Amino acid sequence: MIRFEHVGLRYGIGPEVLSDINFALEPGSFHFLTGPSGAGKTSLLSLMYLGRHPTRGLITMFGQNTGGLTRKQLVPLRQRIGVVFQDFRLLGHMSAFDNVALPLRIQGKSEKEIGNNVHELLEWVGLGDHMHVLPSTMSGGQQQRVAIARAVITRPRLLLADEPTGNLDDEIGYRLMNLFEQLNRMGTTILIATHDHALIEKFGHTKLILDGGGLTVEQSTHWLAKKIEGVF
Repeated sequence: MIRFEHVGLRYGIGPEVLSDINFALEPGSFHFLTGPSGAGKTSLLSLMYLGRHPTRGLITMFGQNTGGLTRKQLVPLRQRIGVVFQDFRLLGHMSAFDNVALPLRIQGKSEKEIGNNVHELLEWVGLGDHMHVLPSTMSGGQQQRVAIARAVITRPRLLLADEPTGNLDDEIGYRLMNLFEQLNRMGTTILIATHDHALIEKFGHTKLILDGGGLTVEQSTHWLAKKIEGVF
């Protein structure tokens, strides 16, 4: 699904914020991205959703080397990716319903199909009574749930989420994590950036750990148990 080979990133003439990053996300995998504040998690995510080009190294996505692609050629790759941004990036003049419906309208889905899917998803995330409310009148947690619903409405092949449960209480946070788990079981590859170690331990997926510009991979005990079960 994604492969980074000796990837580095710097801003301007400063030192590299990411240095010699190597990892791969297999189709259908689920990873957490963690590390101290300022370690480069948001920068790594920006490379993964093709919002930025690396300073050096090779990034392969969906079997394509992204290095030589034009902005137009990147569009079909980006359409396979759902992103939950930390600052939500909702369109302020659109209701919660229309924000979530936007990716489906871009895909040309019928209004009947859009209505059914958006209503069901907003009900599921606890916003059934806020469908026609503007983001400016919603709490941070409510806006976050709208942003998550918008990111998953098309069932993307890859979902990237930056602190998706950061403004939510535990009950809603775990409910949304169960939504991510369900999407993953349906084949979506998922990476979640979070500082929440309790969340990481509860769900037990493989960790990508950023620190000092470098990245290490720590396999989960859940993953190891599945491998052993598969062998024996």
